[in-house]
Amino acid sequence: MECGRGCYFLLALHPSHFTLAPLLLCSFGSKPSFLSCIFFFSFFFLLGECRNFIKVLLSQHGGLFVCGTNAFNPLCANYTKDTLEMVGEPVSGMARCPYDPRHANVALFADGSLFTGTVTDFLAIDAVIYRSLGDSPALRTVKHDSKWFREPYFVSAMEWGPHIYFFFREMAMEFHHLEKVMVSRVARVCKADLGGSQRVLEKQWTTFLKARLNCSVPGDSHFYFNLLHATSNIIHMQGRDVILGLFSTPPNSIPGSAVCVFDMQQLAHVFEGRFKEQKSPESIWTPVPDEAVPKPRPGGCAVLNFVKTHPLMDETVPLLGHRPWVVKTMGRYQLTAMVVDTEAGPHKNRTVLFLGSTRGTILKFLMIPTGDSVSHSSVFLEEVEGFNPEKCGEDSPQARQLLSLSLDRTSHTLLLAFPSCLVRVPTSRCHLHSRCMKSCLASRDPYCGWTRGSTCSFLRPGTSTSANMVPSGAVKVLESFISGLNARHTVQQKCIKTRKMHTSVHVSVFSNFVKVNNESYIEEFIIDIY
Repeated sequence: MECGRGCYFLLALHPSHFTLAPLLLCSFGSKPSFLSCIFFFSFFFLLGECRNFIKVLLSQHGGLFVCGTNAFNPLCANYTKDTLEMVGEPVSGMARCPYDPRHANVALFADGSLFTGTVTDFLAIDAVIYRSLGDSPALRTVKHDSKWFREPYFVSAMEWGPHIYFFFREMAMEFHHLEKVMVSRVARVCKADLGGSQRVLEKQWTTFLKARLNCSVPGDSHFYFNLLHATSNIIHMQGRDVILGLFSTPPNSIPGSAVCVFDMQQLAHVFEGRFKEQKSPESIWTPVPDEAVPKPRPGGCAVLNFVKTHPLMDETVPLLGHRPWVVKTMGRYQLTAMVVDTEAGPHKNRTVLFLGSTRGTILKFLMIPTGDSVSHSSVFLEEVEGFNPEKCGEDSPQARQLLSLSLDRTSHTLLLAFPSCLVRVPTSRCHLHSRCMKSCLASRDPYCGWTRGSTCSFLRPGTSTSANMVPSGAVKVLESFISGLNARHTVQQKCIKTRKMHTSVHVSVFSNFVKVNNESYIEEFIIDIY
């Protein structure tokens, strides 16, 4: 079955393999669009882009809503989910889908309307957050105003409460530097916004506000990770709604990536704070005094002129715990994709973070809550090769570029999309520790456990553990014993000899210590189970 670019296929995700159903769509555009694209863009050497690249794919009313570039003439259409038959006629994709497949965009449906973040022109000069297709009036952001947008790169959008939040990075306009500085931001609009008056902000948002996301390592001078690459969905952790963001340093800085976590309540509170303004083109940006903010407050019932000229908040959105939860610097690659499993382990109470790299590998971390409920520590579990040269064709840096990373909870696998292939990788590799209990438990992988068959096995989430099952990471429970051990009590490293376990398990723990600046640190655990 051949189609080329502009296709989407219906895949059945069986536990052990993909099944390609005999359903596909190559284009909903017209041949004249393709021919005119060939004629015009041959001068720009962009013939490869004269296809229909799918940029929006959403579930809606039991079907699919699809938008594609359609040879630089974007179109959108509805399809049935089971047969991929078009429902109705295509509609314009302007402000819903970019013209160029290389331009980033986000989209979601909320309250019956489509909310999009994209660009409305071929040169990507007019960036827009746009609402359409619902009963509410169509609204957009102010056109060609650098205070609202300056070369944004949209990363994600999500609904929370009465607002839609857009996460993106853009060139900062509030810094007085000769060079350009890219920063990460979050913007929000009210779902019930009705737009402005005929004189000010007509058919434009009156509730648009934006703030900077602060992902940095604290110190005398903060070290910032300014480039946002991916976010998680809004997840519930320890009584909080939080969102995780994957950030990196710019290309001309020390290479590094970090995962920062933001409390949605704190994030929303920033939009209740002070505004930032520039009184003249030559002046620096300063906070707006409280007495200068008109009443009622902008962002609720709008005071339109103020809203139009003051979209930027003064305060940054603080990261939860005051420091990144994961930091990786001086690596050979950049981390650009992320998914989170908040229901790992047999009791569905562990959080595992999967980070995708530009080399096509997956880094796996276990997030461990600390006692203060606002921060976590992380444990690096393993790095997994996701790219498969045999199935994906050529092995090159371009072929290894990870386009997307998804978690399929049903099959407990990760789905990795590369330019030429789709790869499925299991969330755990318990078989690597199958013959050694020490290795199985010390791996701290919440997906694995030592079972009655004297093997390291996958523990399906929701599985009830018994005395004949020891979850991986049980070493953590025993750390309280370590404090009472003398540094002289050391034993040789060995793999655990096991017997068939019955109703009770007796555990003794020993540890090796290393000396660093006359301080003792635990180097490894040795566990004997009788």
